[in-house]
Amino acid sequence: MSPAVVILSFDPIVRIGGFAMRAEALGIALVVVAAMLLAARIALVDRADSELAGLPFRPGTADDLRLDDLLFLALGAVPGAVIAGRIGYVLAHAEYFAANPSAIVDPAIGSLSLGLAVPGGLATAALVGRMLEAPVRVWAHVVTLPVLFALAAGKFVLLLGGTGQGQPSDLPWAVAYAGAGPWGSLAADVPSHPAQVYESLVVLVVIVVVAVALELGAFARRDGSALLAGVALWAVGRALVAATWRDPSVAGPLGAEQLMALLVVVVCLVGIAALRRRPRPGEEPTRPLREGQAARAARRGGGVPDWPDPESRPPF
Repeated sequence: MSPAVVILSFDPIVRIGGFAMRAEALGIALVVVAAMLLAARIALVDRADSELAGLPFRPGTADDLRLDDLLFLALGAVPGAVIAGRIGYVLAHAEYFAANPSAIVDPAIGSLSLGLAVPGGLATAALVGRMLEAPVRVWAHVVTLPVLFALAAGKFVLLLGGTGQGQPSDLPWAVAYAGAGPWGSLAADVPSHPAQVYESLVVLVVIVVVAVALELGAFARRDGSALLAGVALWAVGRALVAATWRDPSVAGPLGAEQLMALLVVVVCLVGIAALRRRPRPGEEPTRPLREGQAARAARRGGGVPDWPDPESRPPF
């Protein structure tokens, strides 16, 4: 083993008394909690800014952000992330699963693909938000940076388990793992590209770009286009980093994960174009306020609007 590489030697299992779990799993759990706290903080700041401005309560805007909605949105993202992530993994290993179709629904075989898990989770979270009549587009704006943070930190945490190692490499920063493990990559002792670190650094760059764009007012409409732009940039970076992965090519030089990443980019760009064609906030037809909004409007000095005829209200 070349002395020029970075050699990591530690126990990837965290043991506390009789409790044991993988260090990367614990790290990812902490990252998710931190991302949710960050989203909650941003939501509170946005709502406080509106209150300081002395504006009346406006349904479907930052005024209407409720932290309990955030929890439901996070829970709603889980099934979409799991199902879409599994579909992505199956597509990336289509030859194996075509020969073993029963393994598709076996959680003990294989894993999930982050490439489709992210858009799948966002899709079902948005669906849950619609069911709750939460301001989905405003929440999408609020969680833009927290989602990107989770992607960056989550990828870096994979170092703790040796998951996501790339192709063998003799570069000075190539990473190899010593010790019994268990490690998340095959032949973890072979110096390889730290692909998980590459992707983490790429997402950090995306965070800076999106944060600057937000500061400059590029996404002043708060319609969710900032999140789509961030996910699109992440997918572009992921496609580039995937060139260092161990995955085989399926279409010219491109692997299955790269094709899925490019598909995500196209879907995000179409979504941004569709959002930009929608009326600006304030130009849309008004909708009945959901339960609790009328009371909050009264407290904010906006008055209690008259309810429309009950027959005209859509069913829950």
